[in-house]
Amino acid sequence: MTTTSPSPFTPEQIASEGIKPEEYIEIVRRLGRHPNKAELGMFGVMWSEHCCYKNSRPLLKQFPTTGPSILVGPGENAGVVDLGDGLQLAFKIESHNHPSAVEPFQGAATGVGGILRDIFTMGARPIALLNSLRFGSLDDPKTQRLFTGVVAGISHYGNSVGVPTVGGEVYFDPAYSGNPLVNVMALGLMETPEIVKSGASGIGNPVLYVGSTTGRDGMGGASFASAELSDQSMDDRPAVQVGDPFLEKSLIEACLEAFKTGAVVAAQDMGAAGISCSTSEMAAKGGVGIEFDLDKIPVRELGMRPYEYLLSESQERMLFVAHKGREQELIDIFHRWGLHAVVAGTVIAEPMVRILFEGKVAAEIPADALAENTPLYERELLAEPPEYAQTAWQWSPDSLPACTVAGIEVGGKLQSWNEVLLTLLDTPTIASKSWVYRQYDHQVQNNTVLLPGGADAAVVRLRPLESNPHLQSPISELKSGVAATVDCNSRYVYLDPYEGAKAVVAEAARNLSCVGAEPLAVTDNLNFGSPEKPIGYWQLASACRGLSEGCRELGTPVTGGNVSLYNETLDSQGNPQPIYPTPVVGMVGLIPDLTKIAGQGWQSLGDVIYLLGLPTKSPVELGASEYLATIHNTVAGKPPRVDFDLERRVQKTVREGIRAGWVRSAHDCAEGGLTVAVAECCIAGNLGATIDVGMAARDGGRWDEVLFGEGGGRILVSVSGENQEIWESYIQENLGKEWQKLGVVVAAEAGLTISTTDQQQLVSVRIKDMGDRYSQAIAQRLATYSNA
Repeated sequence: MTTTSPSPFTPEQIASEGIKPEEYIEIVRRLGRHPNKAELGMFGVMWSEHCCYKNSRPLLKQFPTTGPSILVGPGENAGVVDLGDGLQLAFKIESHNHPSAVEPFQGAATGVGGILRDIFTMGARPIALLNSLRFGSLDDPKTQRLFTGVVAGISHYGNSVGVPTVGGEVYFDPAYSGNPLVNVMALGLMETPEIVKSGASGIGNPVLYVGSTTGRDGMGGASFASAELSDQSMDDRPAVQVGDPFLEKSLIEACLEAFKTGAVVAAQDMGAAGISCSTSEMAAKGGVGIEFDLDKIPVRELGMRPYEYLLSESQERMLFVAHKGREQELIDIFHRWGLHAVVAGTVIAEPMVRILFEGKVAAEIPADALAENTPLYERELLAEPPEYAQTAWQWSPDSLPACTVAGIEVGGKLQSWNEVLLTLLDTPTIASKSWVYRQYDHQVQNNTVLLPGGADAAVVRLRPLESNPHLQSPISELKSGVAATVDCNSRYVYLDPYEGAKAVVAEAARNLSCVGAEPLAVTDNLNFGSPEKPIGYWQLASACRGLSEGCRELGTPVTGGNVSLYNETLDSQGNPQPIYPTPVVGMVGLIPDLTKIAGQGWQSLGDVIYLLGLPTKSPVELGASEYLATIHNTVAGKPPRVDFDLERRVQKTVREGIRAGWVRSAHDCAEGGLTVAVAECCIAGNLGATIDVGMAARDGGRWDEVLFGEGGGRILVSVSGENQEIWESYIQENLGKEWQKLGVVVAAEAGLTISTTDQQQLVSVRIKDMGDRYSQAIAQRLATYSNA
């Protein structure tokens, strides 16, 4: 067959593989012939956005990726950072959005399984999971079905495999009604002598297939993840994998045992695009080729063809390159753990992926064409922000009704500030996520130091095995821990992708600082709509620029992550409805001494409350706030700008205050502003507070801005009375005028009282009333759904 002969495929068949007409022409040019069906399928999955980042790679190049603690950056299964004392942490975040929209339980469960494999493939034992979830309105029955299914899937896999889910975030917004987001982050401690890489090497070395069997589940999952969702997407259930957490637990132990033998040259998880991806990526990274025989693969279904083998995304499978002559040693380990292990291929000098089936060549493609030298699209950026953003930026607080100490008029009726606060606490995005995390085993492994809901970031004790080859101190002397968080205010990013993305990085670092951790590094999950549309690309490009700047300013390099584009749902008229741009940042930080940490709840009666980070350059904003969206049903304005100099000083002050033993609690002011943050501290500590917000609104400002405005690197802290003098001297030296003494912690019976300096009362609410709204918001909505 020559390049001039007619294509054996119709345009519809080519498009069904996710390949554009001009890409098909390029495939023919590279092969010097038309591809066969198996080869077309391999190009389809490997040239999908999910695998080759053809629209995002030029933008990702601007991210900072090196730093003093970075051991492994982008390009491997996970990033690795140095924690000191010989301890090394692997971590990564990935998405399973489209599978979760079609089959929420399995979609979420296999998302957990996939990210865990990225961690232990490096030679690290998984120690913790976090998740970042987005759904439509919780009053919608469809959303409730997706939400409960996703949570059940995460719970099932994480609990069964024995890795604690220690933290995360959940947002609800109509923008995600048809396309939920399920991003999962995992952390692991290295326990192999060397970090295991994925590049194949050693001509003649055997290639081992290990783990579970191969079936038809997950067919073309990578392509499925790179297309808009529609009503017809329910027909794509085969593109959703089915996981087995108990088998994965055995796979973890078998892999770590195998790596410690020194017999493994390279390893790769069979995730997206399965055998197609693992063979081509390992070959391309090593500058070699792989010959692979499908007849050797253990299967769970009969009659499979090469196309199905190559595109299957059956779970719990790995590919190893072993040192020649030591393959039986590895096979015996896997058999002892009840897993399959077979020699299915060989490393060859010719840089090709050659697939054999029934004694014939079923596919033969240059490895580089599949994994490295893939299409790249550098799209034109809009000359100016799109109309929706410019219109939103014209919004002004002047358009809101006038407000007084008594409250604000909403819908023709006066709402007191008490009512506004209780309404915000009852909003599912702000409310307690206890309904979610109570389903997760967050204490398995017995290393979870701060439980979900009690602090701004998760904190995990670093307890390596006695046999860990990296240890520089006895385990009994190790005092350090790791903190982790996932963050993204997508409304901010929607209204201003550049400023909003900077705020994402700043909040993630702030959350780590609030528990006493030094921010180290980032893994990101870029969830966006179609980059082929001018607005979608503007959002993606602007957000990447903001993330890059934020990471440079705060010294947190990017070690890798995931890009999930085409998160759009076709409505009944066939018009795509994109999600809010959602660049989730997963950040890790080091805690030198686990006895010097802080949660968000007040600790003792009489403790003095301070607000650090009063913004002087960038004022607190009502625009883009939860208050504006929830109370006034308006998404408009500009998100607050980040003052990185203030962020650095405030965060450093809080970290050092915690380590000195002065700061007893710390909590950042995020969604809902100051008043919601104070209420959350009261609920978490079951103690009240008496707060003086000063006379700010008397100088031309608004009381709702004072109470519920967002922005600034603001952190609430409480300090014991005996340390008040030394603390105030310290913060005066570090922050100048950018702090304020707010009040004092009082008994729970006294509730939360917020007043002006001249004793005019703005808020007076009982702890029980706040706690009931806050803790029951999600459960009550789901109860209404289940009773309907």
